[in-house]
Amino acid sequence: MTVTYDNRVAIVTGAGGGLGREHAILLARQGVSVVVNDIGAHPETQAPMADRVVDEIRAFGGKAVANYDSVDTAVAAQRIIATAIDAFGRLDILVNNAGILRDRSFAKVELADFELVLRVHLMGAIYCTHAAWPHLIEQKHGRVILTTSVAGLNGNFGQSAYGAAKMGMIGLMNCLALEGRKSNVLINAVSPGAQTRMTEAVNPAHLVPYLDPALISPMVAWLASDECNVSGEIFWAAAGGFARYHYFETEGVQFDPLASVTPQMVAESIDTIRDLKRPIPSVPGSFGRFEERLRAVGRWDAPE
Repeated sequence: MTVTYDNRVAIVTGAGGGLGREHAILLARQGVSVVVNDIGAHPETQAPMADRVVDEIRAFGGKAVANYDSVDTAVAAQRIIATAIDAFGRLDILVNNAGILRDRSFAKVELADFELVLRVHLMGAIYCTHAAWPHLIEQKHGRVILTTSVAGLNGNFGQSAYGAAKMGMIGLMNCLALEGRKSNVLINAVSPGAQTRMTEAVNPAHLVPYLDPALISPMVAWLASDECNVSGEIFWAAAGGFARYHYFETEGVQFDPLASVTPQMVAESIDTIRDLKRPIPSVPGSFGRFEERLRAVGRWDAPE
């Protein structure tokens, strides 16, 4: 399979360093025109970090422009999307990468910090995607990539705000995968493991040599490509390894829904309810074993 990008235009948020920089550079090397979005400045020179990445891309002949807006308001998100339209005439790819950390245990976290993390990670992705969505739907082509995290997928001590925001993205993805599919607008999520300025205090020291952020970008670039044909999926990426995350539903039990169901009945069946011997995938738009279970107790009345 040849991975192609037919005159595509991408926005990468939070692309002044770390993961976003690697995503932007790799996409530009594939011939994609890139909007490098970042609000940060170099700590010593105070020069915009987005400008440095744009200069890197232009140095090897790529096409890029900078945008300095924060993703945390709808108005700013509209400006980010407008930067791509104004500079390149279209938008095809949105990589929602911008983020911050305010890690504290839930008992100690300030709600203002909790809300800030939600606003940047979750609402930032929503604002940017909402602003981009009409352009993608109208042209019947689009690729949206969300950056989720094992902090949400698996949980992590001290990251309740971050984890909540990252799992909120998965709910957004599941719904938009259904809404976008008929217009060839695909949306997926990547859960990265990488050593960046944001995660340098989080990653175990023995893993740091393997956590080059550049090793995440090939997955992002494939999800952004014309050949990508999946939507509503979560991909883990770290240290050159890639895998798919997926949620499953157990076989469970089915009581008669028109009869009495008690806590005692649940207690007596809890091992069967939790048993993973016969799981089935949960996919966007699916009700899992709902019909199968009701048929088993003779309570399925839907027309054939």
